[in-house]
Order: sequence, then structure tokens, then C-alpha cells
Amino acid sequence: MRAIGLAALLACALALSACGDREGQVGEFSNDLLGNEIMIEALPDPELPGVVCHIAYFDRSFLDRMRQGNWFENPSNSAVSCQRIGAIDLAGVNVSRAGEEIFSQRQSLFFKNVAIRRIVDLENRSILYISHSRELVEGSAKLDISTIALTAAEAAAARGN
Repeated sequence: MRAIGLAALLACALALSACGDREGQVGEFSNDLLGNEIMIEALPDPELPGVVCHIAYFDRSFLDRMRQGNWFENPSNSAVSCQRIGAIDLAGVNVSRAGEEIFSQRQSLFFKNVAIRRIVDLENRSILYISHSRELVEGSAKLDISTIALTAAEAAAARGN
């Protein structure tokens, strides 16, 4: 019986390690006495090298997972902030009203993701980045937004495409 418990614990640890990617991690800190953490990752926009976004999200600790009994998911709360770090060339970038998802990270073993979508608002010379959660069964109104102003020349060049 003890071997089954150990095997289950190892399986849970393996499953939890699949619930996030720490490649762009730039910071983390403990949030409470249970060891829950706030994680911060740098996410360069894959199509706009002149933009970097930082996303902050909650990472549940082993102790909190044991206490809650919900092993396979993190809360879907997140915050995003993006900034210009160089020139922005919108050639080839999706400028439709729906925009384009540029990042998605699993927060649950099965159904929950945190995503960032880029929307270009040429009329107001802005790029919007929206962080939101996506669940298969229930929607969530948890979201955050960040904007970057475009120069008149950048917006005009994008309209000419």
C-alpha cells in the first residue's frame, strides 16, 4: 500500500511539472506561509522584436495543493505589462479585430490556460496585449490589458501593408 502512495505522489509531481514553462522566468517570490509564489516571466513578442511583455501569475505550492486537494491546477489569475524596447515593424502582423494569440501557458493538467493576445488598433495608433484565462468548461472574466503607443510613421506603414 505504501508503494502505491509513493507512486501516486511521484505521478502527481511529474504532472505538476508539466503545468508551466519557466524558460523566460525573470523573477519569483514567496507570497505566503504555505510557499505559494508569484512568478514573473519575460515574453518577447515573437513577431515584433521591439516589444517585450512581462506576465505575472500565481504558482501554488505543494503544501497548498495538499491542503486544497486540487493537485493539477493553478489559479488562472495573471497580469501583463508590455513595453517598447526598440523599433516596431508591423509588416506581416495580423491586424484583424480578433488579433492573434502570442502566448499560452497551461495552468491545469487538462483544461485551463493563461493566454496573451495581441490586437493592433491602427485607428488609435496602439498595440494592445490582453492577458486572459481560458477554461474548457467555465469561462472566466479574469483579464488584464497593456498598451503600447505606435508612432504616426509606424501606424501609416502598417496601413500601407
